[in-house]
Amino acid sequence: MKIESTHQRSKHYKRSSAKKQKAKRVQMFLTKQIQWLLLLPVLTAILINRGTSAFMLITFDVDGTLVRGSGQAADTSAHAKAFSHAVGQVLGDGQNPTIPVAQALPGHKFHGSTDGLILLRLARAAIGVEPMDSVPKLEEMFDCMYEFISQMDDEEISEGINALPGVLDTLSKLATMKESVACGLVTGNVEGIARRKMRAVGITATHALSPPCLAEQLRNIWPGAEHLAFLGGFGSDYCSGNIDDDARNYLDRAEQINIAARRCRQNIDIMNSNHDNINSHDPPKVLRRLVHVGDAPADVLAAKTYAEKVAAAEKEGGGADENENSIVVGMVGVATGSYSADLLRELAGTPVPGVWEPVILENGMADPDQFLAACGVDASACC
Repeated sequence: MKIESTHQRSKHYKRSSAKKQKAKRVQMFLTKQIQWLLLLPVLTAILINRGTSAFMLITFDVDGTLVRGSGQAADTSAHAKAFSHAVGQVLGDGQNPTIPVAQALPGHKFHGSTDGLILLRLARAAIGVEPMDSVPKLEEMFDCMYEFISQMDDEEISEGINALPGVLDTLSKLATMKESVACGLVTGNVEGIARRKMRAVGITATHALSPPCLAEQLRNIWPGAEHLAFLGGFGSDYCSGNIDDDARNYLDRAEQINIAARRCRQNIDIMNSNHDNINSHDPPKVLRRLVHVGDAPADVLAAKTYAEKVAAAEKEGGGADENENSIVVGMVGVATGSYSADLLRELAGTPVPGVWEPVILENGMADPDQFLAACGVDASACC
């Protein structure tokens, strides 16, 4: 391409100075408009966080994520036996347990599913009871499962299961960061069983799990485990009752993420109220980031579904909660259960910064600092 000399350009500009000056002014105007448009996301983030303190919620799946063994020992673990016991007691002859879950159902019907859906599927497969008859009995079966577990000591409950590598160290670090990070469970487990299981494997002792939402979680009494309560969304909180659509494995779990987020906000409101009462100068805390951690496709797809829900609410400019729209949803998929990192990565899809931020870790929490970084937590801020 021929490049004009300075003299040639000067002559050219003189011939069309009026036209060029006008074009230049238009270009400058458009450039400024584009610059403002590019700055809008940054300015919006500044305005959203102005005068507030960003708060993060990390929710953990249990089996295959925090502990090893319960999912794999689907015939022999205390939790696995509780399913057969409850279905036999409530829907069967009242005396004999049904066949074990792993013998009655294919793996994809219980790995990554919720206790409610597993109970309903087992009832159909083992004794021919359909959801129209078993769904009304779910609460009774949840209670029966917990009663079965509650008669065991911690050693019996933890038989065949144990905390995965790095889990206790990671949670111990998170326990020092409660001013900015809340930890809870989003699990298919019945809440009372989750409480006992967490104590049995040593997770409760890390003190990482945040206090329960008093307004909601203390409505259900789990005798003998009242003092073990912590934040979360559990299998006993929600069950669609739809066992014919395998997508409910993750859609039900997405509802549990929503429940955990709502409960976390209620706890934050109490924290802010307490700060106000003591005339604290600390800015109010607002939930800005939610990260779900899990090992199963249902975990990845549940978090992704929740992210889509939040994004849709933001697009519409409304939602159930005025702060819900500004949440960034993250997901840390850990390949420490029954599924490969490649599968979890494929299901996670392409990240959308500020909306959907998944990270897949081959070794889960084996490296606590790597895991915390994947969550978006500054590991140097702990301890």
